[in-house]
Amino acid sequence: MSALVPHEPVIVLTTLAADADAAALARTLVDERLAACVNVLPPMTSIYRWEGRVQEDREQQLVIKTAASQLGPLEARLRELHPYEIPEFLVLTVADGSEAYLGWLGDSVGTPR
Repeated sequence: MSALVPHEPVIVLTTLAADADAAALARTLVDERLAACVNVLPPMTSIYRWEGRVQEDREQQLVIKTAASQLGPLEARLRELHPYEIPEFLVLTVADGSEAYLGWLGDSVGTPR
């Protein structure tokens, strides 16, 4: 991964099967302070190539709001909890945001201050 400033806010995307308990995964990530917030989006259809074939499945998108300093621990924990062999783990940088929201995000992840 590219070098990010540790306190920099980032968004991580991952997907789970539509019938998976995405809320439980989201709660674990927030409880463990790896994420400030996780949005669980409604089921959708995903079409992708896997093992040489085009697949189609119902999935849920999770939008994970965190800080760059949490990316390593978040990815490790997600790999432990995620049922997929290769879970989606895409990191999007945040160009800007309200000072109050970004402050809350930073206070909500990592070791409590």
